[in-house]
Amino acid sequence: MKKFLFSFTYAFKGLQYAFRTQLNFKVHSISALSAIALGYWLNIGKHDWLWIFLAIGLVLTAELFNTALEVLVDLVSPEYHPKAGVVKDVSAAAVLITALLSIAIGMMVFLPKLF
Repeated sequence: MKKFLFSFTYAFKGLQYAFRTQLNFKVHSISALSAIALGYWLNIGKHDWLWIFLAIGLVLTAELFNTALEVLVDLVSPEYHPKAGVVKDVSAAAVLITALLSIAIGMMVFLPKLF
């Protein structure tokens, strides 16, 4: 059990690394907090909260995977290599698609409440 609980320290180290070194992770985190604040202000329902938290979780998870892939690519390919660039570009595209999905979810949840 002690080993299991200690494993959480690695996860928190990963979150700390991402927040400390990745501007996009900070932007997504601030956006997440803004969405949560807006949800409270608009008093959205339980089902809307599920969509908002799903969107937040997906974007932050995608950003963490993107960060992990970038660090790994830099480790195995310190010099520029076209395939290394493709890996970084594709992982960034995954974050972009997830972020666009979260914007669509946010609009579907928040816009009817605002207007």
